Amino acid sequence: MKKIILIPDSFKGTMSSAEICSIMEERIRCYYPKADIISIPVADGGEGSVDSFLAAAGGEKITIPAKGPFMEDRTGFYGLIDDGATAVIEMAACAGLPLAGDRLRPDQSTTYGVGQLILDAARRGCKKIIVGLGGSATNDFGAGAAAAAGVRFLDGEGKPFIPVGGTLSRIASIDTGELPQELRSAEIITMCDIDNPLCGPAGAAHVFGPQKGADPAMVEMLDGQLKTAADKVKQELGVDVAALPGAGAAGGMGGGMAAFFGSRLQRGIETVLDTVHFDKLAAGADLVFTGEGKIDAQSLRGKVVIGVARRAKKMGVPVIALVGDIGDNIEGAYDEGVSAVFSINRMAIPFREARLRCREDLGLTLDNLLRLIRSGF
Repeated sequence: MKKIILIPDSFKGTMSSAEICSIMEERIRCYYPKADIISIPVADGGEGSVDSFLAAAGGEKITIPAKGPFMEDRTGFYGLIDDGATAVIEMAACAGLPLAGDRLRPDQSTTYGVGQLILDAARRGCKKIIVGLGGSATNDFGAGAAAAAGVRFLDGEGKPFIPVGGTLSRIASIDTGELPQELRSAEIITMCDIDNPLCGPAGAAHVFGPQKGADPAMVEMLDGQLKTAADKVKQELGVDVAALPGAGAAGGMGGGMAAFFGSRLQRGIETVLDTVHFDKLAAGADLVFTGEGKIDAQSLRGKVVIGVARRAKKMGVPVIALVGDIGDNIEGAYDEGVSAVFSINRMAIPFREARLRCREDLGLTLDNLLRLIRSGF
């Protein structure tokens, strides 16, 4: 083999995508030392997304002062790629759940710092801004980010304020007139791998609120706040995001990105493939190795393995998926372009034990596959 593409997702709780690429390349070199091996680490928009993009495409990490989930002073960051034309932002850098510590209050937390990152990237001259959603401590509909970027939220007395999850219903009017031209002219893409609506039983508050610290009473309150805010956005801006697939991502920030920034919500893997120019990189490849922690029926909705396989299939390049676990009803993966799926788990042991040997098991599984491939069987 002369050219091999490595493009795995992380194995949650065990290995990062960059680490998986490193293990794969080391094994492949033992059998094909002269092969052109191209590593494209993948992240889903949450924590680690910026580093993954920088590892895959090269670029620079920018750090600036920014607010944390409770308006505390922090240092935020984002990545610049494509010679500075594109910014990659992960909301977890300023509004991530780990930053909240023991203060789990989605009714009080804000995405304000994320908006500071978006605004800084636009003023730096970025023509495309990619915002990754995931791992948030917030439920503010992205209103904090919008406020930081220039959107003015006014209460019933005409006074501006920064809405949080518990005060969205105070919004009486919305003024987008102060959004800077640099931001208006930039293409903003939001990486969003879930299709939850904004409100209701499958919405942001009900599905994700509890893991952010919301008890049942707070969940109902937050859901009502989001519904009221969506109604106000429809009235003031003429944008209906209530039933938009993905609007419920990251405490409603999916909906807020569409409403306040005019952003397109797009699956993370599609964003990654477009941004790193996958079609160009994979042209003429002999094989693609991909993978994720578990492949199951949910994966068929367009996660990393399937997203990669669909692109590779058009190019006639075979795809092998190395995964942790294999669920039921994955036969559809083969129709999408996956040539074969292999679990790296070599022993029937609990996850807490398997994770300790996952790196070795990944290497050994790939070694077996390479032996078979090289034999020409």
